[in-house]
Amino acid sequence: MATAEPSLTRLDAPNLPNPIILMLHGGKPSSRDEVGERSASWLRSSWMARAISGRANAAGASVWLLRYRERGWNGGSGPVADARWALDCVRATRGDVPVVLLGHSMGGRVAVHVADDPSVVGVVALAPWWSSAEPVRTLTGRSLVAAHGRRDRLTSFAQTQRFVERARAVATDAELVDMGPRGHYLIAGANEWNDVALESSLRMLDADRP
Repeated sequence: MATAEPSLTRLDAPNLPNPIILMLHGGKPSSRDEVGERSASWLRSSWMARAISGRANAAGASVWLLRYRERGWNGGSGPVADARWALDCVRATRGDVPVVLLGHSMGGRVAVHVADDPSVVGVVALAPWWSSAEPVRTLTGRSLVAAHGRRDRLTSFAQTQRFVERARAVATDAELVDMGPRGHYLIAGANEWNDVALESSLRMLDADRP
């Protein structure tokens, strides 16, 4: 049973305040276990955070990575509350800066549940875990980029395609990036995943690319 509080790893650009890419890691359908430093889902996003932070910082954007209290979706209330806590932390420490939510797998699911936060300008979802029940109204007036590989056996390319189609009715823009013969874990083709994540986020933040 998890007892820890959510936490943030902050890879800040100089000259604060600045826009923020808030990363949301994946998880399991059901688990009350604490998210530790050896959690594979958190580690994958941590590797990406370090890989993209240099270029993000050079463009004037900070990269923050949220660690949830628990590893599971568990109906959604836990990770969604943790993400809203992180967004409150952004406002408390950085003011009204724009935020892009960058989520992998379950993190993409969390992202669309909290995208209605006033600081959020867009969502970038990598191999997202979405179903037909996920909300699109939260994306009203926001941008969406979803990237998915066709060899993903854990989450569905087809579901992502359908979600993007639904989101186009309310989002400012909604794009599906076909990653081709890629799987779920962002390992094969890591550089391509990183490029899609960073370039999409910076475009939404209207940041200067290095």
